[in-house]
Order: sequence, then structure tokens, then C-alpha cells
Amino acid sequence: MTEDELRTAFLEELTSVAPDIVADDVGGNDHIQDDLELDSMDVLNLVTALHERLGVDIPEADYTRIETLDKAVAYLAERLG
Repeated sequence: MTEDELRTAFLEELTSVAPDIVADDVGGNDHIQDDLELDSMDVLNLVTALHERLGVDIPEADYTRIETLDKAVAYLAERLG
């Protein structure tokens, strides 16, 4: 997958978990909890959705690596190799 495809996938799953978020308004460095106001259950749902869509396991120790859009795209690209 390209970085653009990963960005699209992340934003689609993010807005599915938190429908009040507008994908076009999400900046690359917006923190999913601090700026976008996802709670811990939302984060868990996002991780689950990404796993189902991309087949990537994201261990809890790596949650900080998906805390922003830019970090998540880089992490997912790395994991998908």
C-alpha cells in the first residue's frame, strides 16, 4: 500500500470510530486523544478497525506510534513492509 492509501484507510477508520471528526480537518500532527478527543475505548476500536482492514496487529506498547496521522501512516507502512 502507498502512503496515500494508508492515510486514506486511517482517516476512514478514524471517522468511522468517531463520526463527528471530519477527515479533511485532521492535520498530520493532530493527536488522536489530546486534539481529536478520542477516549481509550475509541482508540481500542480504531486499533481493531485497522487490524481488520489492514491485517496489522498493533500491540498496546505501540499505541503511541499511531497517536497522530503522520505517525500512524509511517508505522503502518513499516508494519506492512
